[in-house]
Amino acid sequence: MERTTSTNEIAARLAELGAQEGTTVVADMQTAGRGRLGRAWFSPPGAGLYVSIVLKPWTGANKGSDPIFAYVANSATHQKMGSDPLFAVTSLLTVASGVALAEGVRASTGLPTELKWPNDLMVLRRKLAGILAEAAHGHAPSYVVLGFGINLRLVAYPRELADRVTSLEAETGKTIDRALVFAEILAALAERYADLQAGRFDAILTAWRALAPSLPTAPVEWESPSGLVRGHAEDIDAQGALLIRIGGRLERVIAGEVRWL
Repeated sequence: MERTTSTNEIAARLAELGAQEGTTVVADMQTAGRGRLGRAWFSPPGAGLYVSIVLKPWTGANKGSDPIFAYVANSATHQKMGSDPLFAVTSLLTVASGVALAEGVRASTGLPTELKWPNDLMVLRRKLAGILAEAAHGHAPSYVVLGFGINLRLVAYPRELADRVTSLEAETGKTIDRALVFAEILAALAERYADLQAGRFDAILTAWRALAPSLPTAPVEWESPSGLVRGHAEDIDAQGALLIRIGGRLERVIAGEVRWL
């Protein structure tokens, strides 16, 4: 479609109406695109690729026997993570999707990118793409909407964004084939989603770490319940949470605003 409010919103509405897994919503422009923590996503006409996909990462009513949920439960038990299983599933989907976006961009344009926890695709310190995975709420959620936006064209960004974002055209100096980028990203997403469903979690986490070389030892700060805390990023854990070292201990961060210094 040429214009919509939010592709995630439309995909969720379709999912509620019984849309099949893999249903995909694509727009040239969003009037109410959103990112993580409720932020607006700048989505001017023709400047980017805005996509949302309906996924059903569990295979049936008994989620406990599903590879993803079993992995989440097992890792939480053995590492005392205590994560909400549904949150951990969306986190793993975000990790896998970040890898897929990086792979799709490189396959279609040759541009190497870097991942920044939890959901950004970067070129140097500028944001190229973002991911937003949203699970259905309720006692027995039946789907996750995986949304992503990637900047394709050179446009005039708002002043507050101009020095923090970039686009494929700006980085490559070439005209971008939108259809090719879309096709390569979808192909990479299909492969990484298959990894999740088959239980190949180590392969996903290893790939993510290789695409995030700046993460280890990076100085960060975030708002904890007790106030502002500073430390150094060390790794991601088995569920995709960020591990931050503060003195002699590791803090596990699963949500909130983490600022990279």
